[in-house]
Amino acid sequence: MLTNVRAELAKQSRRPAAWLLLAIAVVLTLTFGYVIPFAGLNGSSRAPGSGRGLATMLPEAIVGSTLGGLPVFVGALALVFGVLVAGSEYGFGTWKTVLAQQPSRATVHAAKLVTLATGTLLGVLALFVSTSAASVVVASVENQPMHWPGVADLLLGVGAGWLVTTMWGTLGILLAVGLRSVALPIGLGLVWLLAVQNLLASIAAPLLGWVAQLQKALPGPNAGALAAALGANAGTPGVGQIVGGGQATAVVVGYLLVFGVVSGWLLRRRDIA
Repeated sequence: MLTNVRAELAKQSRRPAAWLLLAIAVVLTLTFGYVIPFAGLNGSSRAPGSGRGLATMLPEAIVGSTLGGLPVFVGALALVFGVLVAGSEYGFGTWKTVLAQQPSRATVHAAKLVTLATGTLLGVLALFVSTSAASVVVASVENQPMHWPGVADLLLGVGAGWLVTTMWGTLGILLAVGLRSVALPIGLGLVWLLAVQNLLASIAAPLLGWVAQLQKALPGPNAGALAAALGANAGTPGVGQIVGGGQATAVVVGYLLVFGVVSGWLLRRRDIA
C-alpha cells in the first residue's frame, strides 16, 4: 500500500497540470476575495463582490475568505484534479501496466484516494497561506489592526476546506472510473458545478418548493452551507446558509464516502479498457 501511495504521489507531483490547477485556485481566490473587493473600496470597480467591505479582507476574516470559493470555483478545480488522478490511467492506457505489478485494484484505488486527499490538503493549506498574506497587505495599506482567528478556528477552517475539496475530488474519481475517460468526466462535472447547481439555486428553488427542499440533500448546497457557517460571504456564488453547519458536514461526509465506495466498486467490477 505504501509503495503504491508513494508512486501515486510521485506521479502527481511531476504532473504540470496539478500545479496549474493549484495556481488557478490561488489566483481565483485572491481575485474574488481580495482584488475585486479592494478595488471596490474606492468605487473603482462595480464588479460583483466589489461591495463586500474592508472587514472581509482583514486577517480576522481569512477563514471565510478562503472557504468562499470552495463550493463552486475551487471545488470545480478539485474535481478536475480527481479526474486526472484516476482518469489519466485510461487516457494513457496504463491500467494494465499498473496492475501487472501485482497490486490489487482495491489497493490501487485506495492509493489514489490517499493521493487525492494529500493533494487537496496541500491545496487548502496553500489557499490559507495566500489569503493570509493578502489580508496582511490589505491591513497594512489601510492601517488596520491585525487580529487573527484562534488556532481552533483556523484548524476548523482547514478541516472544512479539506473535507469539501476532497468530496469534489472523489466525485471526479468516480466520474473518471465510471466513464473510463478524462474529457467527458471533466465536462459533465464542470457543467454540474458551474451551471446546473447554480441554476437550481437561483431560478428553480425560489419557484418550486420541492427543489428548495431537494437542495438540502445535494452536495453543492451543503458545501456552500458549511462554508457559510464558518464565515464565508453569503453573496459568494454557491454560498448560502440553507442548512446548519452540522447537517452540512454530515451530508458532505456522506457524499465523500459514497463517491469513494462506489468508485472502488466500479473499478473492481468493470473492465479496465
